[in-house]
Amino acid sequence: MFVKKRMYFDYAAGAAGNPSSPHEEGRRAKEVLENARLGIARLVDVKSDDVIFTSGATESNALAILGHVRALRLRAGRDAPERNNMHALYLPSAHASIVENMHLLADEGVDSEPLPIRNGRIDTEMLGKMLRSETVLVSMDAVCGETGVVWNTREVAEVLKKARAEISELERESTPATGSTQHSFLGVPAHILLHVDASQAPLTEKISRAHFGADVITFDASKVGAVRGIGVLVAHRTIPLVPLYGGGGQERGLRSGTEAPELARSFAAALSAAVLGREPFRAFAETERKRLIQAITSTIPNVFIQEGQTQAPHILNLSLPGRDTDYLVALLDEAGFAISSKSACETDSEEGSRAVLALTADKERARTTLRISWGPGTHSHDLTRLAHALRDSVAFVDSKTAR
Repeated sequence: MFVKKRMYFDYAAGAAGNPSSPHEEGRRAKEVLENARLGIARLVDVKSDDVIFTSGATESNALAILGHVRALRLRAGRDAPERNNMHALYLPSAHASIVENMHLLADEGVDSEPLPIRNGRIDTEMLGKMLRSETVLVSMDAVCGETGVVWNTREVAEVLKKARAEISELERESTPATGSTQHSFLGVPAHILLHVDASQAPLTEKISRAHFGADVITFDASKVGAVRGIGVLVAHRTIPLVPLYGGGGQERGLRSGTEAPELARSFAAALSAAVLGREPFRAFAETERKRLIQAITSTIPNVFIQEGQTQAPHILNLSLPGRDTDYLVALLDEAGFAISSKSACETDSEEGSRAVLALTADKERARTTLRISWGPGTHSHDLTRLAHALRDSVAFVDSKTAR
């Protein structure tokens, strides 16, 4: 039987099948996209419809922070006093896409405050005292990308739940005539949204929504595999969100723009591999971390290790007071080792590591940091070679300083 060759005449929609197109190529692209969405949803233990594809963690964080608060403002109405009486909290050591978007909210009239840190954890006792009836959002990361500190997100979630219940009870008592059980700020169910950026978590931590205690969660493909340019925000439909910009209305109308099915498929595969390999990689990283710290501290004087009460073992943050760590990065780069002095998104900062300053309150330690991080493809002998190269580089820098 003669079969006609299919001809593609929809280049205006995309050189490959557009998931929004009704023809066979479009349907195939849509199937790839939705299979990836379902795969990620199963890994996070949520419904497929909760997964919103974005370009990466920065966009996901912006959608969670700006999208939620602006949605509440729209719901309140232009003339409502609550519109300009909102309160939000954020982790000061978090990624710039959390901190800077909180600064944007402050420019829009939202009272934004940093979360309190004590002994490498969120101070939940102090947090409880900071919450008020106008608090609508808390945004933080699960694992600090600079220091590897694993933050106590579930404890924060419990504090928010308890505080909101107490606030709601006070509201009910103040308006007994209505008999309503849903009194709350801006007329939404009594709740303070907890947003967690879990981009750095999958290699060593569980990634279910219940594990974080979060309402909305951010993930980024580039943190778990080689693919870049795609991330997700996990958020149920009942959570108020508005898009950051207009367009074709893809991704539940929250993130317009033609989706990238192949990137989504690669992301889902990488995230699945990270989940399956988490326990053996964590065991390897814990062993190697101890060896690396011993090798560094026994051969390099005046070095400090930044750690929290709970730690992602594959991220090691050092401070080398009195040394130019940007120069050390350059020396190690020339020797064939890629490390950084701080987050790649803040390499131009002259004030040092914001994350380390928030953790230690020590400006000199924050100004002289090095971050060493590794993944499943790293071998033990690679870390040994790095320790030797770091020792030699620091010795060279110290000898020049001593002249």
